[in-house]
Amino acid sequence: MDYLPAWEAMREFTDQRTDETEDEIWLLEHPSVFTQGQAGKKEHLLEPGSIPVIQIDRGGQITYHGPGQLICYILLNIRRLNLTIKKLVNLLEQSIIDLLHQYGINSDRRDNAPGIYVDQAKVAALGLRVRKGCTFHGLALNVNMDLEPFSRINPCGFPGMSITQLSELGIDRTTSEINNDLINILCAHLNYNSKNIINESYLPINI
Repeated sequence: MDYLPAWEAMREFTDQRTDETEDEIWLLEHPSVFTQGQAGKKEHLLEPGSIPVIQIDRGGQITYHGPGQLICYILLNIRRLNLTIKKLVNLLEQSIIDLLHQYGINSDRRDNAPGIYVDQAKVAALGLRVRKGCTFHGLALNVNMDLEPFSRINPCGFPGMSITQLSELGIDRTTSEINNDLINILCAHLNYNSKNIINESYLPINI
């Protein structure tokens, strides 16, 4: 799904939701795009070439999205869940750590750089926006993609940051398989029952 329609759908969903609206998690992939967060600095965009650059409303600096990267948008009412942003960020990072542990990979987080790392190389990025006590944007997990565009930026504002992906770590799984594993872990951490089946068109699902 193109980035702009997904971003607009997230904002529309968040603006229109009420206290009774069910939380949702959206799983999808994007065509190649750089997204620049609210704190983004121009000097971190090196040579974008023909890849579009979109200024957006999440936190953080610049990152890259492309085919073979699993995008997980987190549309939650955190007031209803009694979660702070710090707790939610920790929960999301722990979900990726648990997912990778399930695949036999040890990973960790950094206090000054949200995301998940394997041997100092970033494998998953995280960025959120809160509006009316509700979150949107979310996680990006590198599965099996062309990592070259990351060399055209300072990923998340860190010059020379190493980037890795599951395929380089010996994990041979499709995004659909990872979708199901990740949603089960996320739902467990959020105390939800993952009763809905993730469909192959990556349309939004309720949890």
